[in-house]
Amino acid sequence: MESLELTVFGLALVCLTIWCVNWIMHIVSLIYGKCCLHKQHADVIVEDLPGISILKPLVGIDPNLFENLETFFNMKYPAYELLFCIQDEFDASRMIVQSLMDKYPAVDAKMFLGGKNVGINPKVNNMVIGYEAAKYDLIMISDSGIKMREDTLIDMAIHMTSKVGLVHQMPYICTRKGFASNLEKMYFGTQHAKIYFLADVLRINCATGMSVLMRKSVLEEAGGLREFGQYLAEDFFMAQAFLDRGWRVKCCSQLALQNSGTYSISHHTRRMCRWMKLRNAMVPTTLLFEPLSLCFVVGLLASWGASYIFDVSPLTFLLVHTLFWFLLDYTRLKQLENASVPFPKFDFVVCWFMNEIGYMLLLVQSHLEPTINWRGRKFRLKWGGVVEEIYTKQLV
Repeated sequence: MESLELTVFGLALVCLTIWCVNWIMHIVSLIYGKCCLHKQHADVIVEDLPGISILKPLVGIDPNLFENLETFFNMKYPAYELLFCIQDEFDASRMIVQSLMDKYPAVDAKMFLGGKNVGINPKVNNMVIGYEAAKYDLIMISDSGIKMREDTLIDMAIHMTSKVGLVHQMPYICTRKGFASNLEKMYFGTQHAKIYFLADVLRINCATGMSVLMRKSVLEEAGGLREFGQYLAEDFFMAQAFLDRGWRVKCCSQLALQNSGTYSISHHTRRMCRWMKLRNAMVPTTLLFEPLSLCFVVGLLASWGASYIFDVSPLTFLLVHTLFWFLLDYTRLKQLENASVPFPKFDFVVCWFMNEIGYMLLLVQSHLEPTINWRGRKFRLKWGGVVEEIYTKQLV
């Protein structure tokens, strides 16, 4: 009986330890946001910054595509080139790119059609020709839905110090109309931001490929862009290639502003579920640790632990825990906005609860269905992040 009590006490202590670790994560991420976000670089000599080749893979059109692409033609940076990569020569995005190239003839911009089949990843296949034609050593990959600030390239280039090989932007969401956009902003501005900032502090691979600046020379040592065509999550493996060669991977102070004009709650949940499947395959430890970073999972475990060890009311403990977690998430979102939260407080409450509860359901869903649907194609995911495409027989 004494041995059983000791075991239960140990479990309760573990639950409280997990709870304490999560609060440390909250505090560290808030300090990171205060110290590292939205930096100004007024004293930088811009003319001394190195040239950058920007790869823009495009497939189809989006209501905000013209607006997003135009921001790249208006950046304040001394030397950069835009390399638009379009898989299909009949793709409608080609007309938008051409109209912008005609509107801004002084900007060094080129268009590449067709791509090369170097692996299973359609994004990599699309970019290979543009990558091979890039004239600068610094290569930036930027998704079509990203909207850039005028000084973003300056911020990223400044973070590319002598020991840094890859600079990435933390994903965030532009302020758009509708509840679905608010829900996306809630995910990227709270739970995701907390983990992302902590990973940068601990130098853990958490880079995203939607807006990333890399040294081409180092990427060539790893086999070039084509080497990563075998993975769907090519961004993770590219960042790992830099880390394996002794280079630092660094998050810059500006955010990757996603500004897709097509968005919905269902689109957001499918996207999150796909990312979870990829994380589970590439880093299996996330199967254990990701659920233990959620407010209600941690709160329930800690409530039981506190009630067993300290004989406090588990309900009171859970309510206080939830309230403070909620307030810190609200503070973090304000940090990312660098202003007030851009939607009503009632929407924040609803989105916050939907994000916390729905995330757990998505974790379960990601385990039940191992296949991935992406860009109209279906893939079977294997451990290690390698995928194979699933082909459907056509009936004649």
